[in-house]
Amino acid sequence: MNTPTLRPTRALRRAALAVLATLCALVTPVMAQSTSGGTVISNTATATYSDGTNSYSATSNTVTVTVANVSGLTITPDAATNSAVVPGQTNVDFSFTVTNTGNFSDQVRFLASGASVTLNDNTLGTIQAAVIDNGDNVIGAGDTDIWGNGADVLKALAQNASATVIVRVNVSASAPAGQTLTVYLGDAATGGPSFDNQAADTSAHEVRTVTNTPTSVNGLREARGDISVAVQNDVQLRAVLNPVPGPVALGSNITYTMSLCNDGVRAATGMSLGGNSGVYIVAPVPANTVLSAANTFPAGTLYTTSALTTAPESASWVTSAPSPLSSTTRVAFKVGNALAGGGTCSGNFNLIVTITATDATTPIYEIVDSFATNTVNAVVSDQSGDNSTNTGDRNADFDEPTVGQPGVLGKGFKIQTLLQQTGGVLLGPSGAPAATGPGGDNNLDFTNRSSRLGINHAPGGTTDVQDTVTFTNTVQNTGNAGDTFTLTAPTVPAGFTVEISTNGGTSWTTVSGGGSTTLAVSFGASANFLVRVTVPVGQTVLTGFSTTIRATSGIDNTKRNDTIDRVYTGFVRLDKSFTISNTTGVGAATDPVPGADIVYTITYTNIMTAANAGGGAGNSTLAASTLVITEDGASGGNNWGLALPNRYTDQVVGSASDSNGGSITGDTANSTVLTDTIASLPAGTNGTFTFKRRIR
Repeated sequence: MNTPTLRPTRALRRAALAVLATLCALVTPVMAQSTSGGTVISNTATATYSDGTNSYSATSNTVTVTVANVSGLTITPDAATNSAVVPGQTNVDFSFTVTNTGNFSDQVRFLASGASVTLNDNTLGTIQAAVIDNGDNVIGAGDTDIWGNGADVLKALAQNASATVIVRVNVSASAPAGQTLTVYLGDAATGGPSFDNQAADTSAHEVRTVTNTPTSVNGLREARGDISVAVQNDVQLRAVLNPVPGPVALGSNITYTMSLCNDGVRAATGMSLGGNSGVYIVAPVPANTVLSAANTFPAGTLYTTSALTTAPESASWVTSAPSPLSSTTRVAFKVGNALAGGGTCSGNFNLIVTITATDATTPIYEIVDSFATNTVNAVVSDQSGDNSTNTGDRNADFDEPTVGQPGVLGKGFKIQTLLQQTGGVLLGPSGAPAATGPGGDNNLDFTNRSSRLGINHAPGGTTDVQDTVTFTNTVQNTGNAGDTFTLTAPTVPAGFTVEISTNGGTSWTTVSGGGSTTLAVSFGASANFLVRVTVPVGQTVLTGFSTTIRATSGIDNTKRNDTIDRVYTGFVRLDKSFTISNTTGVGAATDPVPGADIVYTITYTNIMTAANAGGGAGNSTLAASTLVITEDGASGGNNWGLALPNRYTDQVVGSASDSNGGSITGDTANSTVLTDTIASLPAGTNGTFTFKRRIR
């Protein structure tokens, strides 16, 4: 017999090479690993072999490799550009993200006395504050000071975790227009353009990691981020849009109130919109609304039907409202030929729009823009309400109030108006949520199914095997918004278990006994879910057991709908009877003497009652198809058709019949087996199968 050769060492060599490759990758500038330092990688080889007859298995020893700690640090953004500033502007914030890109929890060191934060030119501005933000994205209580800190500040960061650093700067009143002010966090001098994850050199303005060798295999790391702003001439427009929080009903009007302020020193002068000169507030007609005929606009108002993807300066503007009014995409309110500085504000302008949405899930968003020129004839635009010059605020096509995208101060700010949501639900059989039951009641629609196991007993018997029956039900969202429906089973037969799956049977939630699960359904949509009913043993056969399934709206819990999932323990009943026809002259007319005929009648019934089989379209009933009734005279205790010479009866040829025209076989001489095949037996119907046997 040949002895097999085991080669687990080949697998070990492959594992060792993989570990070596991982360690080599750790020295690259960009950290790509995700396995945490200290992770133990275990390897055991196994083998199977045969001696030609029997199979065997073997296992090697186990080897382990512990992943090394690797430091990593990034600071973003790099070479970023923020909104432009003006001379004398105060409290301009710059936000950086500091991230631990190493593979273990580490600390980041910010040097004492704010040394880690610098400006490119101290004549352009002064740093007022620098903090590690507490998570609210504004400088305030709870932040960690890294500007006025008397000692180094250490910030603990888990692997892949980040911290936000906010630097606040006041722009010098003497800063020349056209200059660029840059804020640096850190001073890494190599590794451009990102300047991230460099070997720390303990330079004067570093931001670096704390954990050193031998704990970290690559030593301390440093990084740098930088953000620049352009200094521009001093016109500071601030568009003001008053909120309309809602919720408001579908089909109603929303009135927006807006104004314009110039918080700069110099006056804003007019610019041209479609050949019309002035200082303007431009208000788009929000998505899912149209301009209302209830508006009364002041003289000088402009209108456009140009798409919102067209910049306002390039749109086609007219002085009269378009026809139809619903084609209007923007309205421009003329503030005046100029707007003085020093905090001067215009009067209020009203914009009334009518909601056309049918889906109340999505709010209505509005954003306003403003346009003027400054003293050097450059276009000044404001979309943010953030009291800055704002030519840097303009994003291409930001006039379009993109649905579902909230505004951010300084990058276009939008007012959100919530729509009034109403709940509505229909629940029914698969594909028929609007089905109605008897009397048109949409809480009595139903799906009928039958168990298959343990039901083969005569009427009155009980099931002897537990069985499970699965239903498919459909829920429809008839409200005006996306909704999450709670699914329950308020009525369950005693001893039964009812479960619901909303993911196609991957997982199940027990809802009998008061349990529930939820299913999210979009506005106007329908969704299927499965109901699994477990029938315990000991249930009377040929009986229907009803479970009520209920869907309740999450928007309005008074909106609910029921459907019935009904399990039958078999649904075709066989009842057998006989009569005697004696024409022999011996005994009475009903005496079973030799020569007399036994008339056997089998009544077959689909047991569903009218209440359980009626109702409108969409209900799922049980119809028996290809029902085959077998009468075997020599099986199951029968002895009327035993083999000769012990046969007790003979078939009366031509006597077999079916009230529903079933197909009968065996109505022949010497036959001992008869069958009756009925193509279909709808719910609530019955029939009879009759044949005669003559006593020998």
